[in-house]
This record gives sequence, structure tokens and C-alpha cells, in this order.
Amino acid sequence: MACRFRLTNLQDSGNRRASDLDDFKAVNDTHGHAAGDAVITATAHRLTRWTGAHGITARLGGDEFATALTSLTPTTGLAALREALHRPVAHHGRWIDTSASLGICHLTDLPAPTLTDALAAADADMYADKGHGRRNNHH
Repeated sequence: MACRFRLTNLQDSGNRRASDLDDFKAVNDTHGHAAGDAVITATAHRLTRWTGAHGITARLGGDEFATALTSLTPTTGLAALREALHRPVAHHGRWIDTSASLGICHLTDLPAPTLTDALAAADADMYADKGHGRRNNHH
């Protein structure tokens, strides 16, 4: 509940990003659920490190995350986020390849900047990212 409260009360001048791990089911099926948990944990740490003081990250469920940023341009940049989310994750001496699709919603582009509308717009953009092929850089 505290995380939801913080997400909805960040400054309206920022933006929201949705991210979803690509082919996450294959990680669980191939490497096991403990490996999947390691990938989820690594993703959460990477997103949290990337947002830093610019906002917060929340896991929405499964392999879906959202970030709410208070500024439009975090100092590390979107390229750094993509690079971080595409680095393999170490688990019991094995490397597990990971990738993620990203969606972005600028609150200023919404008629009414509600959390529900922002997440829906970021989610739609994320699925467009998946439609352009995984591991791409169209943003």
C-alpha cells in the first residue's frame, strides 16, 4: 500500500515506464523457478538503481514492473536502462540471458494524468516495443 501511495503522489511533471521481461516463462521452464526468482530480483535491483533519486520502482506482479519518475531525463538515460535490463543474470554458476520490453508514458501527454491512465499508456507502448522485436531500441 505504501508503494502505491508513493506512485500516485509523485510530481505530475514526470513520466511512467512499464517494463516486462521478455520470454520469462522460458527462463522458469529451462532453468527452474529459483533461477526465475533470481532474474526477477536482479531486474528489481537494476530498475531501482536506475531510478535512484529520480523516482521509484514497483513490481506490479509476475515479470512486470513500473517506474514513476519525477524528472523526464534521469541522469543515467534510457540507453543505460536498456543495457542494464539486457545483461545476463548469474545463478548457481550459470548465466541466464535476459531482455525486457519498455513502454513510456509522459504525463503531459494525457488528458487527465491518473495513475491508471499513465500505466495503461505505458503498457500499450511496451507492447508496441515487443511488436518491433525484442532487444530493440526504438525509444
